[in-house]
Amino acid sequence: MKRSRYVAQAGVIAAVYAAATIVVLQLPAQLGWGLIQFRISEAITVIALFTPAAVPGLALGSIAANSYLATQVGLAVAIWDIVFGSLATFLGALWTWRMRQRPLLALAGPVVTNALIVPAYLPILLAGLGLYEIPILGIDVESAWPLAYLVGVISVGVGQAVVIYGLGLPLVALLRRSGAETLAPSDTPARES
Repeated sequence: MKRSRYVAQAGVIAAVYAAATIVVLQLPAQLGWGLIQFRISEAITVIALFTPAAVPGLALGSIAANSYLATQVGLAVAIWDIVFGSLATFLGALWTWRMRQRPLLALAGPVVTNALIVPAYLPILLAGLGLYEIPILGIDVESAWPLAYLVGVISVGVGQAVVIYGLGLPLVALLRRSGAETLAPSDTPARES
């Protein structure tokens, strides 16, 4: 794949992921944020099954979407999501690309990385927003970090799994029918001379 095509694909993927995430953040609580969130934009991460350009594209899209979040809640709060949320997206996409020959396992990448990384900083983000207690459960996010982390791992993991496998797998089938397998060769991008 020519470098220009790789860069163009990464840019389009970044734009689509960022726009979809920003739209989802405007939706009611359980779709964009909350104890268990179903960010439907996460279904786009399945594109990493088809092209290595999705790895930087999804990471850049996450940075862009989380930077938008900074305009809503302030940089001091959003910086955690900009850095570590984008890292989770990058690692999940990399896992997906590397495991692409086994799609069901490959799609676990974004589920696992988000479930393990996001809850680590989520209590800090919540406290920065003035939320010191996990709603419904009454867990103090500052004094009970291990419990808050465990709840976060479960809730983020469940939300990610529902979206990735519930929406992402049908998207994979649709993309395969439309010829998305031709997006990338089986090897990494070639360098232009």
